[in-house]
Amino acid sequence: MKKIRVISIITFCLMGAVMLVFAMNKYPTPSVPNKKLNNTSTRSQNKRNNNGIFKAAMEFAQTVSWKYDPAYYSISYPNGDVPSGGACTDVIIRVLRKNNIDLQKLIHEDKVANFSAYPNKWGSKKADANIDHRRVPNIMTYFNRKGYGLPITNQPNDYVPGDIVCWELSPGITHIGIVLENQDIFHNIGPASRIESGFLFSCKIIGHYRIRI
Repeated sequence: MKKIRVISIITFCLMGAVMLVFAMNKYPTPSVPNKKLNNTSTRSQNKRNNNGIFKAAMEFAQTVSWKYDPAYYSISYPNGDVPSGGACTDVIIRVLRKNNIDLQKLIHEDKVANFSAYPNKWGSKKADANIDHRRVPNIMTYFNRKGYGLPITNQPNDYVPGDIVCWELSPGITHIGIVLENQDIFHNIGPASRIESGFLFSCKIIGHYRIRI
């Protein structure tokens, strides 16, 4: 009796082994290739995907074209905007407003409280909410006061999508735009707003800023 029981157990185990081998052959475990990830690309992808400034810049670049217009306008406050078009600064203003940052209000309030901290190239005697935020030197001053400034280098990898950069086009002529990828810039340098391929190092960089959204 004991012998029969042992034989039954052995037979049962052999049958189970056969069934297991059959199942493995019929439904093989999928193999996963040993793919080496590009850590640099992954980090860049994460920065890009999590950056509201980059996203807003790309959205505007793909849907609108603002005619270059640096003229002075009387506009509402806060959240005022020029009737249409605009200058290079208006690109920055609109992109940041998509991220709930109103440069008009922020710069006006800071300049009212700290008038002497801002450049006075235009002979103004008090803050002007119509134009102050539309001037590159004022934006640079505000960004520096907020601690958004980063080192200026000639290394493309130091500039990530969503960074804001300022240039000196010629003595006394400043410009501002938003970094995209591959040294591309979203800006308005005339005749209208657009993505400029490889513009990043085209002119002397005088400001490099990163606002974490």
